[in-house]
Amino acid sequence: MSELPFLFHSHWLYNAIMTANERIDHLERLLEVVRGLTTAPDLDSFLQTIITEASEMTDSELASILEYDPDARELRFLSTIWFDRDVLRPMSVPLDGSVAGEVFRKEHALIIQDTKADQRHFKVIDIVTNHETYSLAAVPIIVRGEAIGVLEALNKRDNAHYTEEDLTILTSLAALAGQAMRNIHLERKVKAARIELAELERLKSDFIAITSHELRTPLGLILGHATFLKELAGREFESQLDTIIKNATRLKEIVENLSDVENVQSGTARVRSGRVSMKRIAEDVVLTFQDEAGSKNITLVKAWGDAPCYIQADGVKINIALSNLVRNALQFTEAGGTVRVQVGEEAGYIKVAVSDNGIGIPPRDLSRVFDRFFQVEDHLTRKHGGMGLGLAVAKSMIELHGGRIWAESEVGKGSTFTFLLPLEGMESSSVVQERA
Repeated sequence: MSELPFLFHSHWLYNAIMTANERIDHLERLLEVVRGLTTAPDLDSFLQTIITEASEMTDSELASILEYDPDARELRFLSTIWFDRDVLRPMSVPLDGSVAGEVFRKEHALIIQDTKADQRHFKVIDIVTNHETYSLAAVPIIVRGEAIGVLEALNKRDNAHYTEEDLTILTSLAALAGQAMRNIHLERKVKAARIELAELERLKSDFIAITSHELRTPLGLILGHATFLKELAGREFESQLDTIIKNATRLKEIVENLSDVENVQSGTARVRSGRVSMKRIAEDVVLTFQDEAGSKNITLVKAWGDAPCYIQADGVKINIALSNLVRNALQFTEAGGTVRVQVGEEAGYIKVAVSDNGIGIPPRDLSRVFDRFFQVEDHLTRKHGGMGLGLAVAKSMIELHGGRIWAESEVGKGSTFTFLLPLEGMESSSVVQERA
């Protein structure tokens, strides 16, 4: 009799050690599954790993994953054992009248030790697969507080009963399955969004190309005939013809800006590189805008030395960039203000700055001023007009030359737009027609 306590203690210790070893083994296997979340080649492979581990770790004959179909309001087999896959993929499991449906609806785990004595078991699947289910354990697959499917383990081996530990294992695996399913769902949404965005981009590009092409000819005719009529009509109709010329010219600039931006975005814009004087380009731009500045009572100042500041660049494109910066400065500077254009050399670069003492740019908008179609504040847009393309064009032209452009501003005190161009010019000086 004295040996009984010792034998009892030994048996208890043996079971405790075995239970601890099993738990360690389960943790190690779960860790491997976690690693597979980032290394599995695709969702199907990862989910196959999940159901394999679910079967082996709960000592079940097989396991399966069902996914909720919100359109049909049913559960469908997403992953199951290979020999039932083709049969079960088209099958659905109702939310009412099935164990999986109840687990999904109520979002709680469920064990049925004897399916013959439980009416909730959906026997249609057994009939279709010619396989008898006599016990099962099921847990919901929950992602961010919402059930998206169910993980089931069927037929505990040796007629054993499913336990709470089995449910813990299944719940852990269900969480990993849910994360993988969510990742794939997000990837599909991103892919669909990219396809839609690409199509919208194509439609936009086609629209801009067609619009630019169709508008150039009639605008050229309007400007040509209006200029001709102005010379013949005399003072009586001079103001009306000036209005036509001014607005047609503005519309022509908008069309050219649209085309310039689109050429850069589509990769069709090219640079005709040659030796040009940045000082000469700046002088031409200042001369071009002197009348407009005078009409607005704005002082347009030029600031540079005698050095010509030669660079290898496409003079036309640099002229466009600088013109858009000066036009922008004049547009947002009130009467009596000053716009200054500065040119100089700095550490192997030509530095050009256009500064004003106008209304300035709010800090929240400063990082977006070079975006296409972006306009600073609605009330400013209504007052000053524009499509928000000028600065985007300027940025595109400078970056085509390997340069850099940025803006600095303080509300109520003005803005400074600066760009740098390498003195040595671009490495590639291939001559390509910039626009058909």
